[in-house]
Amino acid sequence: MEDEPPPSQEVSVKVLEATLLSALKMLDVGKWPIFSLCSQEELKLIRQACVFGSAGNEVLYATENDEVFVLGMNCSGCLGTGDMQSTIEPRRLDSLCGKKIACLSYGSGPHVVLATEEGEVYTWGHNAYSQLGNGTTNHSLLPCQVSTNLVNKKVIEVACGSHHSMVLTSDGEVYTWGYNNSGQVGSGSTANQPIPRRVTSCLQNKIVVNIACGQMCSMAVVENGEVYVWGYNGNGQLGLGSSGNQPTPCRIAALQGIRVQRVACGYAHTLVLTDEGQIYAWGANSYGQLGTGNKSNQSYPTTVIVDKDRVIEIAACHSAHTSAAKTQSGQVYMWGQCRGQSVIFPHLTHFACTDDVFACFATPAVMWRLLSVEPDDHLTVAQSLKKEFDNPETADLKFLVDGKYIHVHKVLLKIRCEHFRSILNNDDEIIEMSEFSYPVYRAFLEYLYTDNIRLPPEDAIGLLDLATLYRENRLKKLCQQTIKQGICEENAIALLSAAVKYEAQDLEEFCFRFCINHLTVVTQTQGFAEMDHDLLKNFISKASRVGAFRN
Repeated sequence: MEDEPPPSQEVSVKVLEATLLSALKMLDVGKWPIFSLCSQEELKLIRQACVFGSAGNEVLYATENDEVFVLGMNCSGCLGTGDMQSTIEPRRLDSLCGKKIACLSYGSGPHVVLATEEGEVYTWGHNAYSQLGNGTTNHSLLPCQVSTNLVNKKVIEVACGSHHSMVLTSDGEVYTWGYNNSGQVGSGSTANQPIPRRVTSCLQNKIVVNIACGQMCSMAVVENGEVYVWGYNGNGQLGLGSSGNQPTPCRIAALQGIRVQRVACGYAHTLVLTDEGQIYAWGANSYGQLGTGNKSNQSYPTTVIVDKDRVIEIAACHSAHTSAAKTQSGQVYMWGQCRGQSVIFPHLTHFACTDDVFACFATPAVMWRLLSVEPDDHLTVAQSLKKEFDNPETADLKFLVDGKYIHVHKVLLKIRCEHFRSILNNDDEIIEMSEFSYPVYRAFLEYLYTDNIRLPPEDAIGLLDLATLYRENRLKKLCQQTIKQGICEENAIALLSAAVKYEAQDLEEFCFRFCINHLTVVTQTQGFAEMDHDLLKNFISKASRVGAFRN
């Protein structure tokens, strides 16, 4: 483990003793009605859960010791118990116990596709259209591993349409199978596909980073932020500006110059989240699920305004006509179908997570993803060290910056940073630092304890300078991410200048793109008025080349 010192070096017992704690937080699943069938003792053991089915009447969950249980109606054998009997008592799935579930998705047949942390894929349930990928059209009442064409492949993400399935491998390849009446498996035909086959066409040489399925369509985001779509398009859910079906992957041209990070699909509408924290939506809109203020379908990507905050998460599932988003400040919004009503603008909720939107507002009350709980009271060595940052009781070294002390531990600094290995001596007690400001240097030292940084984007520029000087490449990347997340019209030019100064090419391209996308406001800021002459000259030249000044 990176943060754990070798046995030859000593760390205070106070720093390490908390690793003996092992209590875990309970997963809050009480908002989903089906869990009323479980006892409080059973609920306390749940660590992962997914509620699915046409009425939210089926659930699969895993416990703290990796046992897997199911409960509910068992339509089409979707509980995987080996029979089609419904159950109000949790039943154990022996074949999945100990497997450690990584992700899960479900179709409306219903059928279930599950991937383990080892990258294995298991399917069961409805199979009239070969959506289980086992080469037959026979329902499967037990979880069966899907291996055809996936041998030596590690699956990291799964997605289901109504009757088709899709998986993403660790090397960025997409495989599909099942129902294909509208081209949703992307093979170029409309013949059903009984086994997994790689989606090629224009994805052949692309690395895919995210996938999603609508009821009868499929989506893939590639590493450069482009979005590729295929399948049914009767409601404009492919975002291509038309309503014709697409039998092979096609790039959404209307998103040219916009880098998408995530895609989420509802029954017949689509949401994407960009690297600037903006949402675009398109497709069916009869319940206001696009959040555009009306109920008209849209076949082109349309901006969704969620207050003025940056969005960090989007949510939708093809069982419902509901959309949700979470902002950087932790606020959760929902729109679309809400208990029979139509909400046509993003509405601020009192929830802390998007999962609760689907438990309380969506019909049926399902989960849009596998819900997991992280360890809470259990502290690893890394978490214990994080608590000891700037603790004068255990520290053996102080940095004096801008008249303020920062308390640290020599051994950890030497373990974590090449710079300190070369300059720290055993007799050092206080080191004065004048090259960097207190917020910047404190953030740097805290990073060595936590692997994270907490700084506004303007201060992250100073930290980027430090990371460049100390040759901390990972820290440079984190600084660039922080700057991207905090960019706005007022600071865009300053951040662009910093990116140029520190030769951060990816960040420079991002800041330039932001300035072009918000050109009118950016050119009216004080930062633009005080822009360095050479930088201004280059900016205008580059902006002209991309057509920013055309009428």
